[in-house]
Amino acid sequence: MTSPSSNSGDPQPPGPLSGLRVLELADEKGQFCGKLMGDLGADVIKIEPPNGEKTRRVGPFLDDIPHWDRSLSFWHYNTSKRGITLNLETADGQALFRRLAANADIILETRDPGYLPSLGLGYEELSAQNPRLIMCSLTPFGQTGPWRDYKTSDLLHLGGGGQMASSGYDPEDVADAPPIAPGGGNAWHIAAHYAYMGILSSLYYRDMSGEGQYIDASVHEACALTTEGAIAIYLASGEVVSRHTGRHAAVGSSTKIQLATQDGSWVNVTRSGSNLTPARLRLLAEWMDEHGMAEDLMDDKYRDAAYIQENADHTTAVLANFFASMPQEDMWRGGQERDFPWGAIRSMDELVGDEHLQDRNFFVEVEHPELGRSFTYPGAAAIYNGSPWRISRRAPLVGEHNEEILCGELGLAKQELTLLAESGVI
Repeated sequence: MTSPSSNSGDPQPPGPLSGLRVLELADEKGQFCGKLMGDLGADVIKIEPPNGEKTRRVGPFLDDIPHWDRSLSFWHYNTSKRGITLNLETADGQALFRRLAANADIILETRDPGYLPSLGLGYEELSAQNPRLIMCSLTPFGQTGPWRDYKTSDLLHLGGGGQMASSGYDPEDVADAPPIAPGGGNAWHIAAHYAYMGILSSLYYRDMSGEGQYIDASVHEACALTTEGAIAIYLASGEVVSRHTGRHAAVGSSTKIQLATQDGSWVNVTRSGSNLTPARLRLLAEWMDEHGMAEDLMDDKYRDAAYIQENADHTTAVLANFFASMPQEDMWRGGQERDFPWGAIRSMDELVGDEHLQDRNFFVEVEHPELGRSFTYPGAAAIYNGSPWRISRRAPLVGEHNEEILCGELGLAKQELTLLAESGVI
């Protein structure tokens, strides 16, 4: 299988999933999973209804012009994919999908439970002609059970899964604050990651056994497994964690890790309160003492780890006073120079120009030939030493690769394509 070429045209080694073909029938629940596979080299074919997937209607839009090919959200989640349109509720559409599935490695779908089997396109039917096929169905609550047909949303999954119970503010920061839902479709990201891990596990199984597998993935179960220690602590001890501003939820109190600086900005100082060793606290105290702000932290009593633990709130208060006297840039850089894992808390417009992200080439330019422009995208989430994670092409236009795939690969004549379009099949 030939992977799509890079935007730059420079020769690069193939991605780790190069050679795999994925058919994606996914909306917001699973499109990120398809992106992960596409950016790692898989040939992902996004199959949409003739009028386009509904996620194309999600704003914001380029230049604030609503159009199914101008959704910035769709652009981000559908990089490195080719795209065709296919009406699966027609006999011709079903026949074409079966032909595509016969040579596919993976099918990723997020339709309602039972929908594809009702069309004769379930795993049993498709795997009969392709025993190596891996099919992942990602749905809100799985294929079975009393909740399988419930309607849902990102907000409901974060509430039902437990994320909101652990997200919010200390009472002293915001009194009577409600649970906070993390923004940006976190439930879909969580679910897509679990679907992705399940697919890769099935690929390993197939390499050993030669057999494909069916994966029944649930957004709700994925979210319920991603609450850090909240559920595990409750099951083990019966204790309920409390929400804390900008840090992990925990049973009881914990020291603050986000401190304000002189210029009104913030720095995350994780592992700089109760977790400090005497030697590490001494290093911080010497820095503060240079500015006359160490207070009592140079005293010998802080050479006792137990004393540091007992007085973590005081240590943090002294540190907060020091932070309030200096600008953000000096604080986080000074901390990192002393080997503390501190980081500046920045807005998105500040991140785009971040020196570290620039050095690791995190942001990449992606060409949009139809617009005669390129746009800046978030790039690889990780750097592999032996194979690339990269965006090979921008998201497909609606039906952009119908001719390339249906004619070039399945052998349809262009006249047939015209007839299929006129009859609403593509």
